[in-house]
Amino acid sequence: MRLRVDLVLEIDGPAELTEAAEGRIDGDEFMPEEERVQARAAAREDSAEALAYLVEPFDLIREVPGIEMVQASWSTEEVEYDPDALEWDLGEEDGEAEDGEDTEDTEDMDGDGRA
Repeated sequence: MRLRVDLVLEIDGPAELTEAAEGRIDGDEFMPEEERVQARAAAREDSAEALAYLVEPFDLIREVPGIEMVQASWSTEEVEYDPDALEWDLGEEDGEAEDGEDTEDTEDMDGDGRA
């Protein structure tokens, strides 16, 4: 089963975020020093990178009974947030309407394969 979670965050304390990320990086006993230097630089240059070092997907499901995390991946990116834009409409996901009907675009195609 795949669980998808999209979070939109506003960073109002970039210095605190960077400091926390550097603390996490410095505290990672398994990270090689060369990688640690690169990670610190990335966290200082980009708040999205700093955030990526602080987010732990396992924390979302740690207390959920009857499951085992098999794989986790996540990414961060800076985006312009417009709550009225269609891309932020959380009412319909992955082309499925609330009634379960598929809502993927189905445009008529003419004979040459173009819409």
